[in-house]
Amino acid sequence: MKNFLVIGNPIEHSLSPKLHNYWIKINNLNAIYNKKKLEISELEILIKDVRERKIHGINVTVPFKNNIIPFLDKLSSEAEKTQSVNTIYLKDDIVVGHNTDIEGFELAIKNIKYDVSGKKVLLLGAGGVSPSIILALSKMRANKILISNRTQSKAENLKKTFKEIEIVEWGAIPNFDMIINATSLGLKDNENINIDYSKVGSGKLFYDVIYNPSETKFLKSAKKTGNKGENGKKMFIYQAQASFKIWNSLEPTIDEKVMELVN
Repeated sequence: MKNFLVIGNPIEHSLSPKLHNYWIKINNLNAIYNKKKLEISELEILIKDVRERKIHGINVTVPFKNNIIPFLDKLSSEAEKTQSVNTIYLKDDIVVGHNTDIEGFELAIKNIKYDVSGKKVLLLGAGGVSPSIILALSKMRANKILISNRTQSKAENLKKTFKEIEIVEWGAIPNFDMIINATSLGLKDNENINIDYSKVGSGKLFYDVIYNPSETKFLKSAKKTGNKGENGKKMFIYQAQASFKIWNSLEPTIDEKVMELVN
């Protein structure tokens, strides 16, 4: 039996096992997909298990997308550009780190028929999935990408890789067409993003990378102020589909049942 898993900290909220085990079942594969909460000190041993074929594929979530890199043998071009890994697999005895978040985000935005080209986008957060979103936005020809992070030095560090981005102070509200929450703020009920929603205006797209809960305070506030809100469910499903295809050499179907699973 093949073993797959998603690692992170926290990890309780992850619906990856629910989705992947559904695809495993309908494709009659002899495999199982679990989730595991880890500390940074355990990453090296985990990759050893991949080398020894005890684990056949890993998805990586916050906060390990960058921390895992030193233990891998090779990065795909996407993972290299973003210095962010969310999918790990073994190929010819080489442990490869790949990034399916870029593809996942791009397909999710196209799915809702939102045209990013020429738009001004404000991205909240400089860690985890942010580099992937920046690369996807650039590919989709965003006019301007503004970034805001609680710790400004992290945003400045990201600018070394993506020179086209502009840094704005955390809590500031510049003019934008689309705002993306790529922080973990919203996973817990008592967490708030420091935004004065009354100054935002209406008719904008609020996109939250978080998909569980399906409607965060960020998205609720968007709707109250006459803006459109979209959670990260489709991005999550598309990036998962790409990972599944890499590991199992088949592309799982995305249908209504899949959409219902991730609710």
